Amino acid sequence: MNPHRWLHEHSLKVLAIRDTPEAIAGGVAIGIFIGFTPLVGLKTALCILFAWLTRSNIIAAVLASAAHDILLPLMPAIFLWEYDVGSWLLSHPHHWPPPPTWPHGEPHFWRHWIHFFTSWRTFAAIGKPTLVGSIVCGAPFAILSFVLTHTLVARHQRKKQLQAKPEPDNPS
Repeated sequence: MNPHRWLHEHSLKVLAIRDTPEAIAGGVAIGIFIGFTPLVGLKTALCILFAWLTRSNIIAAVLASAAHDILLPLMPAIFLWEYDVGSWLLSHPHHWPPPPTWPHGEPHFWRHWIHFFTSWRTFAAIGKPTLVGSIVCGAPFAILSFVLTHTLVARHQRKKQLQAKPEPDNPS
């Protein structure tokens, strides 16, 4: 799969949506913002809910959330960045968290990922800072995506209107 072609196809789908530029841009911003959160299994449902609540375009929100999945190979680094930012914001006085360490003697610690979800203390200690960090880190990208999408969709719709408008007949 070519990521550039995949992204191009999704952007054409967003441009084909028949709605106001504000609603489409709002949907894309919601999808990008929700895409940054660590709530992996709830992203589509949250996109639909928040797009409906804000009267943004639901299809644009779901497409943007799906387009955000192109960053899937980078998500561990993004989640670590969000965890660092969230830990810094939640600590008093502010300090960066220590670097993650793996227990010695367990070279395949990643195989025991289920322990992360079954231990509420671990989940709360890591999940809360990551969620706070995702809100802070995702907001600038959502705002940027809103502005870019609004500009592109408005320009595309104006161009389509000019092409569809019949030219006046000049009898001269």
